[in-house]
Amino acid sequence: MDRAAYFEAKLAHETDGSDLYAAQKAGEDVVVIDVRSDEAWAQARIAGAVHMHYREIAERAPKEIPPGTQVVVYCWSPGCNAGAKGALEFAKLGYPVRELIGGFEYWVREGYPVEDHDGVHRRPIDPLTGVPRIRTRV
Repeated sequence: MDRAAYFEAKLAHETDGSDLYAAQKAGEDVVVIDVRSDEAWAQARIAGAVHMHYREIAERAPKEIPPGTQVVVYCWSPGCNAGAKGALEFAKLGYPVRELIGGFEYWVREGYPVEDHDGVHRRPIDPLTGVPRIRTRV
């Protein structure tokens, strides 16, 4: 495989927080799937995400997500492979799916909207991973 084909394939299978947030803001039809534990989900999640453990995807996804819907799957961090396991399950079902690189950890560190029992809000941007920017409403 030549280098261009490699990176083209990589970008077809991965996305980052910036691109996902831009897609959400643009109103693109994308379903975000959180494959983390019930406890992690309860702490906080990407605003608007659906909680579906990767072991449940084969059974639940066809009932809950229309075929052909763009799907982005995430787990906790770059040190977790549950996102890849979830993406594999969606790919087996024929969904156009990508994995969120950096997972929930980098989504939060870059200051994108999170949801918890108090509603939707943003946490401070980590200057090591995100660039402070002028905030608009969530």
